Amino acid sequence: MDDTGREGGSPLEPTRIGAGAAKGRPETPGLELAPSPRAAPPNLEQRVTSLSAALRRARIDSAAQSGVLADLRGAEIARLEILREQLEPVLAQLPRDCDLFDVAVSPGERPRLFIDQIGFVELAHDQRTYRFLQDTRHGRIKICENDKLDAVVDAITAYIAHRLIEREKALAADYASGGAGAAVAARAAARAQTLGGGGPAQSVFSIQAWRIFLFFVELVGSVTFFGLLGLLGVWLYRNFK
Repeated sequence: MDDTGREGGSPLEPTRIGAGAAKGRPETPGLELAPSPRAAPPNLEQRVTSLSAALRRARIDSAAQSGVLADLRGAEIARLEILREQLEPVLAQLPRDCDLFDVAVSPGERPRLFIDQIGFVELAHDQRTYRFLQDTRHGRIKICENDKLDAVVDAITAYIAHRLIEREKALAADYASGGAGAAVAARAAARAQTLGGGGPAQSVFSIQAWRIFLFFVELVGSVTFFGLLGLLGVWLYRNFK
């Protein structure tokens, strides 16, 4: 039986779908949607940096879950490496002739991030708190202890600034002492030239002549003494013979 005659209805017609509706867009005449902008893909350096940071964070999470000693030590090294990366913009502003700071992670039995020869950062027993310490003549002192990375970076930056000020003062003192020494030497040379009435060669000749004169005086004195001693002996021999 034909569907067209069922209940006296008209034949079924397929629904017409416009091009915009087929693509999920409303059929509005004269209106076209702009294509969505695409984000620029990151370059290779950004990918490597983000991957390195992700690997360090994954190592930290894994160590916190497992609790194995070797994994905990690796987590400490990873946290210190993250701190070192945060200090790179500060270290890039150091003077080129400054060799006070050699920032590097020492993966020893107790991993440490050395700022210089006397200052370093290590992690506390909770594996999350950074402890910035310094060795002094009176023992080890604590400069900063915080679990916030930004606070530790600020403390290290202030420490580097103070060390640079101390370096400038030491260089100024060395320069001043060298200039004073040169001035004293210049004044001594001018005084010797004034007293001698000539140059350095004449001063040396005067010293040598004075030494020769003293030698002859000592020689004449010795001959005179022994001569008088001999005459005294002859006189005693003749009188008490």
